[in-house]
Amino acid sequence: MFEELFGTKKPVIGVIHLLPLPGSSRWDGQLEPVIARAEQEAAALTTGGVNGIILENFFDAPFTKARVDTATACTLTLIVRYVMSICNLPVGINVLRNDALTAIAVAATTGASFIRVNVYTGAMLTDQGIIEGQAHDLLRYRRELLAASSIKILADVMVKHADPLSATSDIRQMAKDTVYRGLADGIIVSGTATGSSPDLAQVQAVREAVPDTPLFIGSGINRTNIASMLSIADGAIVASSLKREGILENPIDVERVKSLLSAMHS
Repeated sequence: MFEELFGTKKPVIGVIHLLPLPGSSRWDGQLEPVIARAEQEAAALTTGGVNGIILENFFDAPFTKARVDTATACTLTLIVRYVMSICNLPVGINVLRNDALTAIAVAATTGASFIRVNVYTGAMLTDQGIIEGQAHDLLRYRRELLAASSIKILADVMVKHADPLSATSDIRQMAKDTVYRGLADGIIVSGTATGSSPDLAQVQAVREAVPDTPLFIGSGINRTNIASMLSIADGAIVASSLKREGILENPIDVERVKSLLSAMHS
């Protein structure tokens, strides 16, 4: 299903880290710079050759662990729709820290293709406190919105900046629960923090546990490891290594995007 969506067997999805939005503690009242940067980064990702884009309210940190503010949801809808109007790539949404219900609502409203959910099944101890999975509520809401066939769910397994609250931390069993009990459309394996790469052995373990489920790398992809990671995984979600001078707060650099894609194809 993802090969059809992204038009390639090994999609690279670029991330737009949105500047602080209304409803966050860092919002400064100026929407124009937020839209302008999203436009610049969408253009850089598209020109650089990625196969999809995902938007995150990344600079809204510190995040709420529950539903985001209504103003945040409204602004996300506005920006997602704008980005979709200027590029022809599949677009996804991740509402941090774990507001999958808002993500699916924004996707259904705008026509976006997929969402990312950090904690989909189980429970994780995070810097926002204990966050519980919401697979049941999310799948039911997706059906209510008549979007079950059009919006795909990418769910993290052992998401970064979190530790599992379970009797076992076996990533293989957690992957199976996410797919076979949570019914995620695809899964994501990340490192321990933003910009950190996952352990290749863990990626392989997840691949073996759920061999028929699309598997994406969710952090730490760069020129030197993209080939090894995608020799196991089916795709990658990339942000940090695409930033100007490699600095997380900087905007995306189109030359870094091209360089990453060149390394993958070579």
